Amino acid sequence: MAFSVSGANGLSTRRGRFRNGMTLAEMNVVPLVDVVLVLLIIFMLTAQVMEFGYEIDVPKVKEQKQGTQDLPIVSITRKGDLYLNEKPLNINEIQQEIRARFPKSQAVYMRADKGVTWDALAQVISAVTRAGYRVAMVTKPDENTP
Repeated sequence: MAFSVSGANGLSTRRGRFRNGMTLAEMNVVPLVDVVLVLLIIFMLTAQVMEFGYEIDVPKVKEQKQGTQDLPIVSITRKGDLYLNEKPLNINEIQQEIRARFPKSQAVYMRADKGVTWDALAQVISAVTRAGYRVAMVTKPDENTP
């Protein structure tokens, strides 16, 4: 900020409203313009880097069509009845049935009624894991949740 004061003889060196020795305050905008221009140049240089980022060549693969692979799904009803893909199943034969019907499968999907007791569910999960399969639980999303 720059200002002018009256000279040694009491006369103002600037012409204008303040001739009788009062200080005249004026804003110097040159440093402000310099800072804005420097920031503009910095922004222009960094905008190119932010816009393009890194060049990554993502590998292209063939689009795989949805297959109709039959997955092993063990269902447990409220009463405790077992089904392997809609076919009745005995818990003692669960390992042999899964291996016979799904030889390439590594996981078994469990679908149980919400009223099933934990004891019945735990026995089926134990039998499936003893057979060497990974257990994945099938759930239904709550439609009332936002």
